[in-house]
Amino acid sequence: MRDLARRVVDVHYHAGPDLYRRRLTTGGAGRAYAGIDGWVVIKSHLGCTAASAWEARQEGLPVSGTVVLNDLAGGVHPRVVEQAVYTHGQDSPARLVVHLPTLVGPAHPSRLHRQAFHPLLDTERWRGERVLDGTGQLRRPVREVLRAARDLPVVLATGHCDREETLRVVDEAARLDLPRVLLTHATHPMTGLTPADLTRLADVPGVYVEITALTLLLGHRDAGHLGDVVRAHPRVVFSSDLGQPDQPDPATWLSLGESWFEQAQLTPRQVRAVTALNPAALLAP
Repeated sequence: MRDLARRVVDVHYHAGPDLYRRRLTTGGAGRAYAGIDGWVVIKSHLGCTAASAWEARQEGLPVSGTVVLNDLAGGVHPRVVEQAVYTHGQDSPARLVVHLPTLVGPAHPSRLHRQAFHPLLDTERWRGERVLDGTGQLRRPVREVLRAARDLPVVLATGHCDREETLRVVDEAARLDLPRVLLTHATHPMTGLTPADLTRLADVPGVYVEITALTLLLGHRDAGHLGDVVRAHPRVVFSSDLGQPDQPDPATWLSLGESWFEQAQLTPRQVRAVTALNPAALLAP
């Protein structure tokens, strides 16, 4: 599994174990994406999927991992990132994705029907600090993680940052010359970037913009907005953010995407870019 030249590369898929019950395990997700000539990046809010991704690749499955820097998993610390890089192994054609925290601030109202994975886990207990301090500057641990990300084979992703936090992360990433930064579900209401914001970021090297199928499925945005995002920025990545038991499986996600792309009036070249070429470039060493 040394090749990211696939029909589809999904940089955001949730497999169990996670905060909530998921449709598939890491291995199950790998088999599902192998069946559609895809590559999948497994995410869990519980922390690190690097080890399970490595194990799946030993079975020939097209899987790479992430680490989410929630307090529950060790927090925003370069040591957490380094450990995940080592666990991810040397055999992956895809960089490890490092997400800034997702358990921060007040919970975002969700339209999903969720069932906790473990009855003892109280997510509110583990909500940590946001990435900015009281003066609006990036907290020191966040800056340390960004410096570590510059020197390690990783993609830095913005997690559940809001608009102001995301823009501050981009500023610091540009100052440090980080090679890859992913603006996670950038125009979801939780994040709040606009197509105009994305146009202003188009010339920032290494910045990629994610729009997810789940954002459309839950009615937060529509296919017209998807088209606006793709035309606003040259490095858009269309991912799923799926894995919930009551949401579509990977093959159905692809079919839904085809209908959205048609409604958005995207060209075949644009579709190929957002589903395969851009995410592969984001993850490539």
